[in-house]
Amino acid sequence: MRDRSQKSASHTVDVVLVTAMGNELAVLFVRNSTERERWSLPWRMPQAGETLDAAAARVAQDALGESPIWMEQIGAFGDGKRHPSDAEVSVAYVGMVPHETASPRAGYAWFPMGDLPPLSPRHRAMVEAATRTIQSRLDQAPIAFRLLPATFTLSELQHMYELLLDKRLHKASFRRALQGAWLVEPTEEWRSEGRGRPAQLFRYAPKKKRRLQRGVRFDFLYP
Repeated sequence: MRDRSQKSASHTVDVVLVTAMGNELAVLFVRNSTERERWSLPWRMPQAGETLDAAAARVAQDALGESPIWMEQIGAFGDGKRHPSDAEVSVAYVGMVPHETASPRAGYAWFPMGDLPPLSPRHRAMVEAATRTIQSRLDQAPIAFRLLPATFTLSELQHMYELLLDKRLHKASFRRALQGAWLVEPTEEWRSEGRGRPAQLFRYAPKKKRRLQRGVRFDFLYP
């Protein structure tokens, strides 16, 4: 990842790209050939006149060949924590990628959140902060819905929220909260999920007539 022009970087832009893979979240890393750690988060120095947001979008595009479905700045990191570039300060972003389109370019690989490779101290701190940022934004941004197909069952939606929160949710309370928040609407389609009756498919459709956006209060949904 590092070349001679980046050794004296004053600041970098680093991106924590996250996807849902089965029953766990995964983070994208790039293989290093010259660094102490074999893997690192994708990062670059901003180009002349380039904004931080534009630099983060470029880093994600270089890694994936496409833009994340949601990306937000986490914050600045320094405090003496080592970075592969030796930069004093790094500005980190977190981006979400649907698993169906999560096809990184050569040299990049997904690692399960529970089995990450050895990382530089600053990159480890960024991954931890990215997790907190995702969880804090779940009741304000439609992150979970953007990781699902256009239509989904309520069980699939609850599973996605549980992955992102890393917590189990109470089924009946979760569905009541969805109804109260006016976030989904039923379709005329049904899907068989093995034994038992088919499950109805829903789609993300928040009520536009409401003056205030009301999210799902997850603190009330844990069993």
